[in-house]
Amino acid sequence: MQDRPRLHVHPDAALLQANASVPMREDQAHYLGAVLRRGAGDAVRLFNQRDGEWEASIGQLHKRGRGDFLLSHQVRPSCDEGGPVLLFAPLKRDATDLVVRMATELGVRAIRPVLTERTNTGRVNLDRLRAIATEAAEQCERLSVPDLLEPVRLPDLLGGWPPDAPIWAAIERSAAVGGPTALGAALLIGPEGGFTPHELDLLRSRPFVAAVSLGGRILRADTAVAAGLACLQAGRERWGLVPEGAASL
Repeated sequence: MQDRPRLHVHPDAALLQANASVPMREDQAHYLGAVLRRGAGDAVRLFNQRDGEWEASIGQLHKRGRGDFLLSHQVRPSCDEGGPVLLFAPLKRDATDLVVRMATELGVRAIRPVLTERTNTGRVNLDRLRAIATEAAEQCERLSVPDLLEPVRLPDLLGGWPPDAPIWAAIERSAAVGGPTALGAALLIGPEGGFTPHELDLLRSRPFVAAVSLGGRILRADTAVAAGLACLQAGRERWGLVPEGAASL
């Protein structure tokens, strides 16, 4: 990162292709100029899931937050990185930020806050979380940035969920043994304090929901996210479900 910063370019903003000039966002100009002290001609890499990763250099960089990149050649082709969906009850701000960062690093394709009866907060700043996910994707060398979806109440989530897509629900003191080691559609992590009895009955009534244990200890919600996603990632790698091209350079 210090030698060659990686920066995400949204597919709607520009097409990454040889010899193209791509405008930089104001925050990118500030980061490169004021934080990293970079200037014209310095090397960077630009990426997104549609166009892959490209070698580039800084063309112009102005103090007022304007500038552009000059693309050279592709160093990594696009690929479908796959990954599960993370469904989690929002926590306090710092903990929610950490959850989004860890989930991005552990390869989720989408993140959706789920409002439960014991959810600590109903306020979710999706723009802030998208920025955190983008920064994490830049640092961990994935090509895609997970989608940040609108919050939904647990009953509404279950009511609209496709019945052929499994949800692994991490439930403390459940009878399930082990963690989610197969590729699942989604991992559901409840709030601090766990699901209420009514919510547990609701989850058990859905045939596509499977209760899983993350061990014999009671974990904090953010720790449970990391443990559950690590199990899913290990299962994907074991069964060869990580696509070619998804490995870091």
